[in-house]
Amino acid sequence: MSDTTPPQAASVDRGLIETADQLALAIDGGEMKLRKGLEEEVYTGTLNADVVGLSHRIAADLAGFVTEPDSRNVEYTTAPYRSYQILLDRLMSKRCRLRRYLCEIGDYTLIPGSTLSLEESDDFFISNPKNPYYQYIRDTYGTKVVTASTHINVGVPDPDTLIRAYRLLRAEASMFLALTANSPFFRGRPSGDHSTRWTMFPVTPKGAPFFISHAHFIEWVNEQLKSGVMFNPRHLWLSIRPNGEGTPDEINRLELRICDRISRPRVLGAVVSLFEARIWQAIENPMLDPLLSMPNHELVELCEANEIAAARASLDAEVVDWQTGNTVAMVDWIRSRLTETLPVAERHGFRDRLEPVEEILRDGNLAQQWLRQVEAGATPREVISKSIAALTAIDREYDPDCPSPLPDSL
Repeated sequence: MSDTTPPQAASVDRGLIETADQLALAIDGGEMKLRKGLEEEVYTGTLNADVVGLSHRIAADLAGFVTEPDSRNVEYTTAPYRSYQILLDRLMSKRCRLRRYLCEIGDYTLIPGSTLSLEESDDFFISNPKNPYYQYIRDTYGTKVVTASTHINVGVPDPDTLIRAYRLLRAEASMFLALTANSPFFRGRPSGDHSTRWTMFPVTPKGAPFFISHAHFIEWVNEQLKSGVMFNPRHLWLSIRPNGEGTPDEINRLELRICDRISRPRVLGAVVSLFEARIWQAIENPMLDPLLSMPNHELVELCEANEIAAARASLDAEVVDWQTGNTVAMVDWIRSRLTETLPVAERHGFRDRLEPVEEILRDGNLAQQWLRQVEAGATPREVISKSIAALTAIDREYDPDCPSPLPDSL
């Protein structure tokens, strides 16, 4: 999400959220689920897979859509809901609304992937030159931050419980990157990484600790602001972070930021459900805490290494399990965590949402599928163009009213 505006901003009609939550009780036992909100960043461009900067036009014409610092991607969010069905419906409604707008202004579409896969230039196309934060990001990081991702926010009302959940989920954030990697191309060719986005993204500040309490989090953030390491309280670009409209003093949700953009709704529901299930385990079992297994600095080093391994090779990576200290295959680590979460997901009424996780482990994530196409002789442009058609069809399957600018022959 654009870090200049609070996630799930106060303009959201809370009455509508409560009505949706009441509906969720009848649909799927929503009272047993945590509230979840989504933030989707996506590139816009041509049917030939070239990214075109349109976010300033989109944000000006469509309520609920906001710019990112570079105009080539745009962001939209959902309010937080307990129901998975309502959550995904709300996101897909906005995605299809964006598709409709792009068709109205030209032959434009959504471009798959989480990096500027085919762009050769390092030019930064600032969406709002008068925004000092955007200027700072452009001048400090350049196009390293011009990426697309899906951020998942899950509500945890008690701050210290939230911090404890942060510790567990940060220790395992690399799993979520491995499941969602889809940025294997850069400058028109395979980069050698499965998530080029995460290998180049400027995690900030470096070496952020596993916070031991909400008070520790407040103190640490204020120190970074005072020293100038952080530009503002949201300039905390970790794989996962405590968040809230009044951060760091007021926090009420855990934001998973490491995922590449999750384009397929079923996969998105699965990743959110694995995230929620693991949070429930942290809530219900205070002993499930990485700080009980190793010192803070060792955890930081272990998790940074795991995240890089996941960015390099995703599901083919080898990582270190924080609980045992053993090196394990990423697919085995995810499968073991999936098995552990099934009872809690069953208890809270969303076990069925986890089913696609096993499909990803079997078939591979999008990065692996795209690289297999390149190995078979396709160019990255051909892969991305083919994926434009495939993901448009998936969106239309979810919502038949979702428009497509693609010829029927594609």
